[in-house]
Amino acid sequence: IDDMGFGIPSAYGGPVHMPTADRLANQGLRYNAFHNTAVCSPTRTALLSGRNHHPNNMAGITDTATAYQGNTGKRPNDVAPLAEMLRLNGYSTAAYGKSHETAPWETSVSGPTDRWPTRSGFDEFYGFIGGETNQWAPTLYHGTNIIETPKDPDYHFMTDMTDKAVAWMKFQKAMTPDRPFFVYFAPGATHAPHHVPKAWIEKYKGKFDQGWDKLREETLARQIKLGVVPPGTKLAPKPEAIRDWSTLSADEKKLFTRQMEIYAGFAEYTDTEIGRLIDAIDETGQLDNTLVIYILGDNGTSAEGGMSGMYNEMTYFNGVVETVPDILKHYDELGGPMSYAHMSAGWAVAGDTPFSWTKQIGSDFGGNRTGVIVSWPKRVKAKGEVRPQFQHVIDVAPTVLEAANLPEPKSV
Repeated sequence: IDDMGFGIPSAYGGPVHMPTADRLANQGLRYNAFHNTAVCSPTRTALLSGRNHHPNNMAGITDTATAYQGNTGKRPNDVAPLAEMLRLNGYSTAAYGKSHETAPWETSVSGPTDRWPTRSGFDEFYGFIGGETNQWAPTLYHGTNIIETPKDPDYHFMTDMTDKAVAWMKFQKAMTPDRPFFVYFAPGATHAPHHVPKAWIEKYKGKFDQGWDKLREETLARQIKLGVVPPGTKLAPKPEAIRDWSTLSADEKKLFTRQMEIYAGFAEYTDTEIGRLIDAIDETGQLDNTLVIYILGDNGTSAEGGMSGMYNEMTYFNGVVETVPDILKHYDELGGPMSYAHMSAGWAVAGDTPFSWTKQIGSDFGGNRTGVIVSWPKRVKAKGEVRPQFQHVIDVAPTVLEAANLPEPKSV
């Protein structure tokens, strides 16, 4: 999941109902000391290779690459992707959704395509290249070919990518039932723009009227009860820049609660679509034999919406400041296809409860600690337990290789 902090999902005591995460946690394990790099491209290259982000030349996101070693945005040839190791050992491999591991100047038809998904170990790729996309009208690629967005008036990319993943997986099991598959399923959600059908937003109407200060307290109480943080855990100090909810105007509260309702609806909708993929695996009879690693955030919740949030996130990149009165003019459009919305930073701090700070801040757990759930019913017999071992995204690749009984190759 993209831009989701430790304190968002219900499986970790958060306010957002995520039934698929809850289901997998109850039949498997949840880890409470899993770490990332606090921002997406470095986390994803580390995840997909088992190597730290600097050897991947990904000190920051691809968009901020430089000529300096460790930050060129180009994964070197001596770093082999996990998907390639599996593909060369008989796995069918596919990637869906977000791919933010290719330098921007390599994403045109001129290439080179060496670091596109289908040249990084994946037989199949369906999704978008870059940090974010319009969920209602994404720029889509199938393999390395740009394709037209469907004209369905009810189209949403989250449903589309799930449909494609389900179809590929079922075809693969029908054609080669004895051949294992590896799927990297990476929604653009819950990164901005926050786009979700209105019915999902309305499910959270009034659920955040108490504000971000009270929400932090409520989340912490649930986290202690669940055992995902120790008894006696205290809330980290709130950054001084985040105002107390009680000091906000009526207009600010009206706007900010709506922003969080949209984000929460987006998150539950995403998790529900993931549930369709899990159900489809179950329909093939393979779920008990499938290792599912559900990473609930490539970094903490994003505070990139600033103090007021945004109706159009592109205003930020162009140095245009949106005010609360500006955004309120578009209140009914927020979350829909006429918006490109982000939420106020106060919710990002609450979404990273009980830790300090948010996405981009790698020195605090709010930025680099997120939840991860592991389910493998055939092999992992413990159910509903919490595991406190320190882990990092680079631990996923060697874990998968060990589970597949494959030695790490000396050369690829």
